[in-house]
Amino acid sequence: MKRLLKSVIPMLMMLLPLCLSAQEPLQNTAFKSGESVNYIMKFNWGPIWIDVGTAEWRVIDSQYKGQDAYKVSLRTLTNKRADRYFVLRDTMSTFVTHDLVPLYFHKSGREGKRHKRDYVEYDYADKKCKVSTFHHTLGHKSRTSNYAGYVHAYDMVSMMLRARSFDPSGWKKGHRIKFMMAEGSKVAPQVIVYRGKKVVELDDMGRKYNCMVFSFNEIEKGKETEIVRFYITDDKNHLPIRLDMNLNFGSAKAFMTSASGLRHEESSLVR
Repeated sequence: MKRLLKSVIPMLMMLLPLCLSAQEPLQNTAFKSGESVNYIMKFNWGPIWIDVGTAEWRVIDSQYKGQDAYKVSLRTLTNKRADRYFVLRDTMSTFVTHDLVPLYFHKSGREGKRHKRDYVEYDYADKKCKVSTFHHTLGHKSRTSNYAGYVHAYDMVSMMLRARSFDPSGWKKGHRIKFMMAEGSKVAPQVIVYRGKKVVELDDMGRKYNCMVFSFNEIEKGKETEIVRFYITDDKNHLPIRLDMNLNFGSAKAFMTSASGLRHEESSLVR
C-alpha cells in the first residue's frame, strides 16, 4: 500500500507520450483554459478493489513573470481508509507558455511522514535549455542540480501538456519515444512505448472510449522495466482516462470520474 501511494503522482503524470526533441514552440491543439478532470485511485487486494484516494487536474489562464501562460495544477490526496497506512497530500503546479514551452514547476506536500518541496526553473539563453532543480525533504539536506543541453527537458506536468498536441497517427506498435524528465534533484532520460489501441470502459462514468495504449518503462542500470500501462482517448483531446500499475504485491489503477471544459467533442466516446 505504501509503495503504491508514493508512486501515484509520478505514474499519473506519465499518461502521455513525449518525443525527445528540441524545445521549439508547439501549437496547442488539445486543451484550453477551464479544463477540469477528476480521477479515483484504486488498489487490488486479492479479489477486492479498494478506493484509496482521488486526484484533481485543473488548467487556467495566468501569467509568469509578466508573460501570458497556462497554470496547471494536479492535487492528489488519499482517503481516510488509506490514511491509516500512508498519508498523501501532494500538489503540483506548472507554468507553460501558450505555445507549450515550460517556464516553472513546483511540487509540495506530504508523503507519509515526509514533507517535501521540489522546484524546477527553466532558461533558454544561448539556444540551449538550462534547467535548475531543487529538492528538500524536511529534516534533510537540500539537493540541487543543473542541466544544460540542446535536448530540452520537461517536468512531469509540462511534459504531459506538450505531448497532448502531438499526432501519433503514423505510429506502429512498438514505437519508442524518449524524453528527458526533470524530477526531484536530477534530469534523466525515460522511455515510453506505443502498444496499439483498445476500447476502455469506465464503470464509475458508465462510458466506453476508444483509446491509444502506452507503457512507461523505467530505465535502471541499462535495464527497462514496465512500471505502468496507460490509456488516452483517441481523439483531439488526447485525454488520459485510465492507468494500470504493476507492483510486486498487487496491482493498482486510476480511473477518470469526470471531465469538463474540454476543448473538443469527445469523439472517442463509444457510449
